[in-house]
Amino acid sequence: MLDAEKIKLGIAPIAWTNDDMPELGGENTFEQCVSEMALAGYSGCEIGCKYPSDIAVLKKALELRGIRICNRWFSSFLISKPYEETEREFKKSLSFLKEMGAKVIGLSEQSYSTQGQSVPIFKKRHVLNGHEWEILCTGLNRLGKVAKDMGMKLTFHHHMGTVVQTASEIYRMMEHTDPELLYLLFDSGHLAYCGEDYLAILNRHAKRVAHVHLKDIRPQIVQNVREERMSFLDGVRAGAFTVPGDGVIDFDPVFRVLLDSGYEGWMVVEAEQDPAKANPLEYAMKARKYIREYAGI
Repeated sequence: MLDAEKIKLGIAPIAWTNDDMPELGGENTFEQCVSEMALAGYSGCEIGCKYPSDIAVLKKALELRGIRICNRWFSSFLISKPYEETEREFKKSLSFLKEMGAKVIGLSEQSYSTQGQSVPIFKKRHVLNGHEWEILCTGLNRLGKVAKDMGMKLTFHHHMGTVVQTASEIYRMMEHTDPELLYLLFDSGHLAYCGEDYLAILNRHAKRVAHVHLKDIRPQIVQNVREERMSFLDGVRAGAFTVPGDGVIDFDPVFRVLLDSGYEGWMVVEAEQDPAKANPLEYAMKARKYIREYAGI
C-alpha cells in the first residue's frame, strides 16, 4: 500500500469543464467543481479554465474546502517559436504555481500538435527530425534550469497528437535531457490510448517521474476513434477516456512501481469526459473508492 504521507491524491477539473472544449461543462461553475472535489475526498487539484486568476481569491476558495494546487498545464512552443517567448510565459506560470504552493509544472510541447485539430488523431502527426529534437531537448533543459532555480520541477506531459507521444519518443527525450532538470509526467491513459506499454515506460523512468496522471480508457471507443478516423476531441466527446476503476487498466502494478521506486508527490485522477454523460462527482467518487481500495490512500 502507498504511503499517504509521501503521496497525495488530487483530481483535474477537466471532468467538470473541458479547457479545450469549454462548451463541455459550460454550466459547471468553479465553486461547484472544487466543492465536489473536496466532497469526493481529494486533497489537491490542477488548475482549470474557470479558476480565478487572483491568487488571494483562489487561495481562499481552496482553503475553505481543504484543497491545494499541485500542478498546471503549460503549453510550450520550443520548436516553432523563439525560445524567449516560451520562457517569458513559463516564468509567469511558475511564479503563479509557486505562490499557490505547487512544486511542479506540467509542460506539453504544442508545436505542430493535432490534439485540438479536426484531423484523425491516429493518422496525422508531426514527427520530429534530428534538428528539431536538438531544439526541443536544449529548450527543455533551459526551462528545467529556470524551474530549478525557482525551487520547482519541470515535468513533461507526453500527450496524444503531440510530437512526444510514443514510447520511442519519450525515451529519446529522456535520454537527451538532463535528469536533474527534466522530469516525466507519467500519464497512463495517453500511453494506453496509443497502444504503448505504459508499465514498461514507468519501470524504465520511475526515478524521473515527478507527477502522475491516473487516466483510464474505454478500448472499444478508442478502436472506433481509429477506425472512423476521429479527431482527439471527437474521441473525448465519444467517451474514450474514463477514471481508474471504470476502464481496462489494472493500476495495481502501477501503484507497486511507484511504491518500489520511492515516488513522492501527487497522483492526479484525470479523465476528460462530457459531464452531461459522465457526472463529474459520480466519477470522482468512483475513482476515489478504487484508489482507496487498491492503493490504500
